[in-house]
Amino acid sequence: MQRPAVTAVLAAAVLLLAAGCSGADEGAPGGGKTSTSAPAPTGGGTASPSGDASGAGDGKEPPPAKGSVKVVSTLTEDLKSPWGLAPLPDGDLLVSSRDEGTITRIDGESGKKSAVGSVAGVAPAGEGGLMGLAVSPAFATDRMVYAYFTTESDNRIARMMYDERKPAGQQLGAPDTILRGIPKGTIHNGGRIAFGPDKMLYAGTGETGDEELAQDKKSLGGKILRMTPDGEPVHGNPEADSVVYSYGHRNVQGLAWDSEKRLWAAEFGQNTWDELNLIRPGRNYGWPEVEGEGNKEGFVDPVAVWTTAEASPSGIAYAEGSIWMAGLRGERLWRIPLDGTKTVAEPASFLDEKYGRLRTVVVAGGDKLWLVTSETDTRGTPEPGDDKVLKLEVK
Repeated sequence: MQRPAVTAVLAAAVLLLAAGCSGADEGAPGGGKTSTSAPAPTGGGTASPSGDASGAGDGKEPPPAKGSVKVVSTLTEDLKSPWGLAPLPDGDLLVSSRDEGTITRIDGESGKKSAVGSVAGVAPAGEGGLMGLAVSPAFATDRMVYAYFTTESDNRIARMMYDERKPAGQQLGAPDTILRGIPKGTIHNGGRIAFGPDKMLYAGTGETGDEELAQDKKSLGGKILRMTPDGEPVHGNPEADSVVYSYGHRNVQGLAWDSEKRLWAAEFGQNTWDELNLIRPGRNYGWPEVEGEGNKEGFVDPVAVWTTAEASPSGIAYAEGSIWMAGLRGERLWRIPLDGTKTVAEPASFLDEKYGRLRTVVVAGGDKLWLVTSETDTRGTPEPGDDKVLKLEVK
């Protein structure tokens, strides 16, 4: 059932309030964002006029994106504050609960849920808690599951042995911390982790509301990080002794690689522009000097931007030649068609306000995606059955 949209008058009031506030990314009460989605401006998302997008300098709008999204099934329901989603080699899924600090296994066919265990040391608060999950590329032999989570002192990344032979709820080993000292805050904790095509571990972090951390290369806040599975800097990183891969980010929660192994990242803006960025090692993505397109020397402009009411992007995935981006405040799934490093059509949105806030999108093989809703994270308006994992067919 489609969720009720706000009236134009209320939407205008929300946007005016947002313009004067520095609010939380995900719709915290009293902040610059609200959990109510304002209607998208005509044409939806905007392809960047920078050199990384189609139509650069010609003054022409790219054509509208074509495509479709079909909800094949609701795999499972009644999840509590789901955040990270990691497919296992057998097709089942692991999902984290941000606020409960637990990991649940979901049967990829029946949707049956079973408890895996709790992650020791998680201290949920605000936008922090148990967030991103990733399964080791060598899972068949090492049985390792990686998690990004908030503790009493920091955000960190740890790995845990997953022993399915043990009783349900007791299958996680003690966390082995591979990286600590990522700044924590009530807001802007980042939290996405993923193994890249190079089998290295990448993480998106936030600047916790302390904007200057994004430009401080010695801080792990407001960055994209690249490390070995043991948490060490990787040969080829911009600085040999650092896991920092790119900087000048506000709050990165979306990471995905295209068919040519290029890294893309989605980033929350403040009150004006959310971003999709093509990530190059060592480059500066501008925050807090630039939000959206700045055309300033030394900073990389985004490939595409959206108003914060349209998007507030969390997870992204690459499938069928496009980036698919889950919107929290925007309550919709965005499709951004790509041709190499350029957008080839104006982004199009799907599922607008039908399932509420959308947190995570993950490739399910071929033209299929997994999509996780986020209505029970204290900022949504939960309905019976929330939260859900949906299986989509996309074109």
